Amino acid sequence: MMKKHIRNAGVFLLLLILEITFISAWPSYSDAADAAADISGTELRPSELYARYAVLMDAESGRILFSKSGDTAAPMASTTKIMTCILALENGGLTDEVTASNEAAAQPEVKLGMREGQKFLLRDLLYSLMLESHNDTAVAIAEHIGGSVKGFAEMMNTRARELECTSSYFITPNGLDAKDEIGFHHTTAADLARIMKYCIMESPMKEKFLEITRTDTYTFSDCNNSGSYVCTNHNAFLKMMDGALTGKTGFTADAGYCYVGALESKGRTFIAALLACGWPNNKGYKWADTRKLMSYGMENFFYREAGPSSDISGFLTVSNGYIEGFPDSRSVNITVFEQGEPVRVLLRKDEQIERELQTAENITAPVSAGDRLGEAVYSVSGIRIASYPVLAKEPVEERTFHVCLRYVFRLFFLSGMQ
Repeated sequence: MMKKHIRNAGVFLLLLILEITFISAWPSYSDAADAAADISGTELRPSELYARYAVLMDAESGRILFSKSGDTAAPMASTTKIMTCILALENGGLTDEVTASNEAAAQPEVKLGMREGQKFLLRDLLYSLMLESHNDTAVAIAEHIGGSVKGFAEMMNTRARELECTSSYFITPNGLDAKDEIGFHHTTAADLARIMKYCIMESPMKEKFLEITRTDTYTFSDCNNSGSYVCTNHNAFLKMMDGALTGKTGFTADAGYCYVGALESKGRTFIAALLACGWPNNKGYKWADTRKLMSYGMENFFYREAGPSSDISGFLTVSNGYIEGFPDSRSVNITVFEQGEPVRVLLRKDEQIERELQTAENITAPVSAGDRLGEAVYSVSGIRIASYPVLAKEPVEERTFHVCLRYVFRLFFLSGMQ
């Protein structure tokens, strides 16, 4: 009987130990940020994508979160039209009348079928451009906005340089394969993502861009009501993933299937850009790659703050300085602080924010409170994400003979009078 009680007590003790161990090993989260930080990152390998060239970008900061040969130049087919659309929105009026030229009417399929001399409102042609990707429409818009296709291409290349898309070159407004004496019509996945970032985050016409590219169907006629046209949105991504914002497909014989799209999830906006993502019989590759890139972003990247907070301070050495005490030292340490508000940055769980204090090699007195003495630079994986001025919190006098004499006078004469 005693042995049975001992055995039961031993089993109870074992179960109690296991329960305590299990409870102590179970993670507890103090807030949502802790929960997000504990999500295990799933590495995405370039070999898992069909596209030869691809990037995933944080649309807020422009930081590249993933790249597969993202800086390699390649033709981009009709993804070109996001640049055509945004320039037309910024430089034209929606009620402008656009006249079709012979060159526009002669463009190959896919086309609206406009006739030479036919007039359309620019607003209507922008839906034709972005929903159906009509090549004749792109040329008509380019000629109206830039005076000629060549003039509009100059506008496209100027804007690309302004956006620091240094590896892009535009020849056509519709993305058809082309070459000239300078080079071939091309971009990179990284540059294409930067252009989309501008279209949806920075352009003064970003809301109209999103409105057009998110429309399911659009019906219009020419200015003489002599023809009726229906445009249907061919961007399957809009109905493929929750939070899909916009996108543009493309295909030519040289470029293969291409795509650039954006998605918003829990306050984060991601842009995926794909070039050379399969050729005929592989039309679905771009959708598989887009889903994979967007899912990778949503599952692995969360916001953290980078930059100064109220408890960040430090010390810098000032040569030939004097604050208090006998001025026999050639340098003193003063308190400094960083000025500015923290910024949000999307980071993987395993990424670290690095801080570097950059100051002159020799800071010499005098220093006034509030003087800028350098800057604090915050970076992730060597990429600068923010910087803040470092300011003196207190003044430092110059250590001179007069300062030393004044100190001696106060020490011996004023103290002796008390």
